[in-house]
Amino acid sequence: MQQERVVVTGMGAVTPLGNDAQTFIDELLAGHCGLAPITKFDAQATGVTVAGEVKALQPEKWLAKKLANRLDLFSVYGLYSASEAMNQAGLNEANVDPTRLGVIYGSGIGGLTTIEAQVIKMHDKGPRRVSPLFVPNSIINMVAGNIAMAFNAQNTSQAIVTACASGTNAIGDAFEYLRQGKADVMISGGAEASVNEIGIAGFASLTALSKVADPERASQPFDKQRSGFVMGEGGASLVLETLSHAQARGAKILAEIVGYGTTSDAYHMTAPRPDGAGARRAMQQAVAEAAITPADVDYINAHGTATHANDEAEARAIRDLFGTNVRVSSTKGMTGHLLGAAGAIEAVATIGALQRQQLPVNVGVIEQDPACPVNLVTPANASQPSRYALSNSFGFGGHNAVLAFQRWD
Repeated sequence: MQQERVVVTGMGAVTPLGNDAQTFIDELLAGHCGLAPITKFDAQATGVTVAGEVKALQPEKWLAKKLANRLDLFSVYGLYSASEAMNQAGLNEANVDPTRLGVIYGSGIGGLTTIEAQVIKMHDKGPRRVSPLFVPNSIINMVAGNIAMAFNAQNTSQAIVTACASGTNAIGDAFEYLRQGKADVMISGGAEASVNEIGIAGFASLTALSKVADPERASQPFDKQRSGFVMGEGGASLVLETLSHAQARGAKILAEIVGYGTTSDAYHMTAPRPDGAGARRAMQQAVAEAAITPADVDYINAHGTATHANDEAEARAIRDLFGTNVRVSSTKGMTGHLLGAAGAIEAVATIGALQRQQLPVNVGVIEQDPACPVNLVTPANASQPSRYALSNSFGFGGHNAVLAFQRWD
């Protein structure tokens, strides 16, 4: 059976750089930093004072006020961005069969804000004061469930949990589902809301977070002085369609997904395999499925967390497979690390870069680490033609996920 081609027809985003996909891409390509001092709680005791917070979100633009107030923030971010993406795609019950519309969505942690608040309430006021919405608001699958209910998506509804690879794995799994002809349209992406006291304290205890107080220097992927990642929050959604379905309804196509790779390091709970072998195999799989060669890839949106172990292993994997010709940048110097939503906002970033033929520069780099010998995007090479791009995501537990995109002409 011939496999379906899969295209992107809608995008939505809630990020530290803006609360819609267009603003996010504009700010990203302008090289603006969305990191700032933490305002959601007094973070001084954690030793970490900078994060990528969502700013001035008005949920009522896409969500009923009562619903937005009832849901955990991670579900708000996912549902908000999915609403924007479906609106851009021009999809509704009149032009998509609900039994052919599905949802595959990712989150690394889920309703952490709800968990924190309700555990404190139980401790202070007793177990009978715990909210009846505690469980349905905190469980990770509920962002997919809420999106499915909002759009009457009666095909598959799944939650993907692979730590920081969740968003990319979700999009990749939705891509494969469509390729097999099991649906016509999928809503996919990732959402995370972990800028809270327990989230920051937990990652700080792992010594994974940067303690630099200057937002412009806190997240420095591939820099010699990098000192850890900066927590971010938000979500992003893509509407994926089979090419035949999109063309039949005259949809505007934003990009094509042409490959997906996913592997496991099977190495360590938090550290990547130092030789980058798992990451390299995931990139090889994505390139092979796209039916291209490594030389065809023009850009890689790197996972690039600004931790020493991740950046060195990823740079080694890129160098071993692509040499030093492919241009590379991590956008986490501008957004922070959105954990399970990182791959979703970076998919939007990659598509935006291909559409505009302009690549995001590696904000935060002052002196590139010689241990990370990749060809970083600079203002001098950012506007060279780009047809194929990869988006990398790697998660605790050794999860590796890579998407390959092709510019749509």
